[in-house]
Amino acid sequence: MFTRRRLLAALAGLAGGALLRPARLLAQHQDHGGHAAHGASPDPHAGHAAPAPDAPPATHGTPARPGRVIVPDTPALPWRMSGGVKEFHLVAEPVEREFAPGMTVRAWGYNGSTPGPTIEATEGDRVRILVSNRLPEHTSVHWHGIFLPNGMDGVGGLTQPHIKPGETYAYEFDLRQHGTFMYHPHADEMVQLAAGMMGFFIVHPRVPEEPVDRDFAIMLHAWAVHPGTSRPDPAVMLDFNLFTFNSKVWPATSPLIVRKGDRVRLRLANLSMDEHPIHLHGHRFWVGATDGGVIPPSARWPETTVLVPVGATRDVLFIADAPGDWALHCHKSHHTMNPMGHDIPNMLGVSQAGVEEEIRKHLPGYMAMGETGMADMQDHAAHMQGPANTLPMMAGRGPFGNIEMGGMFTVLKVREHLASYDRDPGWHRHPPGTTARKVAP
Repeated sequence: MFTRRRLLAALAGLAGGALLRPARLLAQHQDHGGHAAHGASPDPHAGHAAPAPDAPPATHGTPARPGRVIVPDTPALPWRMSGGVKEFHLVAEPVEREFAPGMTVRAWGYNGSTPGPTIEATEGDRVRILVSNRLPEHTSVHWHGIFLPNGMDGVGGLTQPHIKPGETYAYEFDLRQHGTFMYHPHADEMVQLAAGMMGFFIVHPRVPEEPVDRDFAIMLHAWAVHPGTSRPDPAVMLDFNLFTFNSKVWPATSPLIVRKGDRVRLRLANLSMDEHPIHLHGHRFWVGATDGGVIPPSARWPETTVLVPVGATRDVLFIADAPGDWALHCHKSHHTMNPMGHDIPNMLGVSQAGVEEEIRKHLPGYMAMGETGMADMQDHAAHMQGPANTLPMMAGRGPFGNIEMGGMFTVLKVREHLASYDRDPGWHRHPPGTTARKVAP
């Protein structure tokens, strides 16, 4: 008999097999949430996925409860059960966010964070979200991509009154779908989005469809924080100078730590003013879902770069089958840099002999750069005194020297032997003869 399982297995062979095979038991997920601290009981809809007959043996210990998403550098939003409703409390307020050591941004967000804390629930849940406004102006919250009654859609002036400072509004609705969604204001959104008001709303399927070992989520955003300042400039529409993963810039972005063989889901969301082609080194992934829903396995396509449009989410799935330290970054080159001015003259190939000394008479410590490229900016960054609260354009060192990146950049660390997901394993140790080397002419 040609069963559904055999059909999936046949498709797996045609597609390379990696992502259409039945998944193995779930690995123990890292807990970045606050559920236990607030006494939340395990999700009644969540169970353990039974291993398929041809699944590889479980090697990672006791399976975890499905539904814990790792959102690096971002808290989870606690909840409690109240009369059969899963109740959350969001507080819109000014926040301070350290993008990297040496730079703190005075932003707006939720519950002390930007992005705001991640809301997680399960398809079929009824949720109530209490939104308190501690901003100096009115706000609202739109539940981006979620099917709900019109009066809960959160568009100030259209579907509800604005939430004035000091007020609390309740949003309540049933979750009729699952996927990766977002929340953000639809009130003075030019200012409020530019200032950092956004977060993940992740709805898990009632019956787990594609269990994974590691489930990550990254919010993409662009900022205009002028050198020497600390507040985002909402008037800037195109000339952004900071690009972040979860409101962190390299080298402060947390690495994604996995074991070799882990099945990984990476959820990407974008509420910035620009699209972002997110590229992963060393692996291919399958584009498995958008905020419109799951893409059937037969319709998925392999990529190494996924374009995340403005106002959209993308889920990609891959098997971490290659040990090493693999770059994950936006492939727009200006998006992998930290604060910089875009109006400086082009000095490439221009001799600056004698100019440096003259300028130093007026600006002590000035260093002429750009004649032979910009790489020397990182070498000089430690010696240059820039404006207060301003990072160098490129920063961070790796095992072989400077990693000349900033902004939307982090590292996927795949290890064959990993004591814990909770500890950074350090840099990869390459087996002899597997690194590029200098050779004689």
